Amino acid sequence: MPTEIDAHILLVDDHEEIREMLGRYLRRHGIQVTTAEDAAAARRALRTSSPDLVLLDIMMPGEDGLSLCRHLRENSDLPIILLTAVDEATDRILGLEMGADDYVTKPFEPRELLARIRAVLRRAQSLPVTVARRRQEPGESLYFSGWMLDLGRRELSGPDGVAVSLSTSEFLLLEAFARHPKMVLSRDQLMDLTKGRGAENFDRSVDNQVSRLRRKVEADPRNPTLIKTVWGGGYCFAADVRSAS
Repeated sequence: MPTEIDAHILLVDDHEEIREMLGRYLRRHGIQVTTAEDAAAARRALRTSSPDLVLLDIMMPGEDGLSLCRHLRENSDLPIILLTAVDEATDRILGLEMGADDYVTKPFEPRELLARIRAVLRRAQSLPVTVARRRQEPGESLYFSGWMLDLGRRELSGPDGVAVSLSTSEFLLLEAFARHPKMVLSRDQLMDLTKGRGAENFDRSVDNQVSRLRRKVEADPRNPTLIKTVWGGGYCFAADVRSAS
């Protein structure tokens, strides 16, 4: 594996020694680093630069990292790695639910952080250009094979017009499929498109969610025609999809 990474990282941490130590280490590996001591400084940096990834400390004075993480995910597709303390398990979970891509627990080995940066950037760069988190337009709906997915209301209606109940994870998964029809999406990509990667055994989690979703949208879940398995690749949404507002 190459020792250098061609990337620009925004490092947000209120501890000066951490910013200096990590900044030096990452720059030795060819990474451009912009540092910010708090959320306000990070917001200013984002207005004048275009980082490829944000390293974000959760516990900071003033606006905390979770608030900034929420803002970033609502307004951009930037990959986010959280820097957390050992006793911040609940905050880590909240951060992942808000869309953070990964986390590293302090104290950590810089080599581990570098490996996680590589992995997150690799996943982000491997996604096709059209595969990205998107903010839906007001009133936008996606139509496929007689089905209608209302993105604003998060409602699915069948060909008979009857509403079908979806859990949050099922809705996000179906939206990811419907936004990227005829495209093979790996389990990693599906996790990135829905809630970010962070759960253990994420492969099995995606498989279980697909199985549950098939039972709701497929005429014969054992012989699916909408959500097809691509052996060795992931899944492909085979329907033609159109969008309307």
